[in-house]
Amino acid sequence: MSILKQKTLKKEINLSGVGLHSGKSVNIKLVPQKPNIGIYFKRTDLTSNNIIYPSVFNVSNASYCTKISNEYGVSVSTIEHLMAALYGKGVDNLLVEIDAEEVPIFDGSSKNFIEAIDSADFEISDQPIKIITINKEIVFKEGEKSISFKPSKISLEIDFEINFKNELINTQKNKINIYMDDLSEMYNSRTFCLYEDIEKLKNLNLAKGGSLDNAIVVKQNKILNKEKLRNEKEFVNHKILDCLGDLYLSGFKMVGKITSCQGGHHITNQGLRKLLGKNENFSIIELKEKNIPHSFLNKNILKSIA
Repeated sequence: MSILKQKTLKKEINLSGVGLHSGKSVNIKLVPQKPNIGIYFKRTDLTSNNIIYPSVFNVSNASYCTKISNEYGVSVSTIEHLMAALYGKGVDNLLVEIDAEEVPIFDGSSKNFIEAIDSADFEISDQPIKIITINKEIVFKEGEKSISFKPSKISLEIDFEINFKNELINTQKNKINIYMDDLSEMYNSRTFCLYEDIEKLKNLNLAKGGSLDNAIVVKQNKILNKEKLRNEKEFVNHKILDCLGDLYLSGFKMVGKITSCQGGHHITNQGLRKLLGKNENFSIIELKEKNIPHSFLNKNILKSIA
């Protein structure tokens, strides 16, 4: 029954870390909220105009991370790993208090967020959840990169392909059913970069907090990290993790089939803008016993979002 009801955390969570791109120390607090509030951020280092909503249409930059801004230009960046954890765990309502402009990177995955959420447990309300259903196929392409959204009556499936000239990464594909599969490998998959791109990131004033502790660095056919791959498809699994986090900027969980080729934050955001830009492309339904997709009743979702 709980999978049909909106959830928040039972208690506050405090976390501290370093921003991947800013290099700054940052503290965040995950604060339980009442039903129908949604998820939102508050910059506690600022005294006014400091509320930012994680909306598809509030994304102000999607290069190397997802950054959201409010109408006053106040922003929070690198929110995708936290948002993916909240999506996967079924957290509907939450305030994220943060005292800097970037969510901490931790180990480059969602692992720390998942562990913290699990330790807090859930407060289940009496209010039904809502989901977005896709009414017709929507495709966004930009050169060789693309993303498509297709209708599905039963689940959310993310089918992702990456292609790198690097001989170690090369071409990787994976498909994850978010409501039915074990998501542990996805949650634990770290962000990555090529060794030759580090100088480029530095020149862009990015990755100031980057290290082998929070990103996989690949040099030719070698992984420079002491900890090698956590799973066979860690590179593409991290891209699926990013995609899931970006999907949650739609405001609700989603039922559909998402296929992305060489995509990333920008492609996902532009695809979502196209999908959500016209009302006829999608519907928002309240989940009740009569219209619940059967995959929501699968035993694995009871573990992942109950």
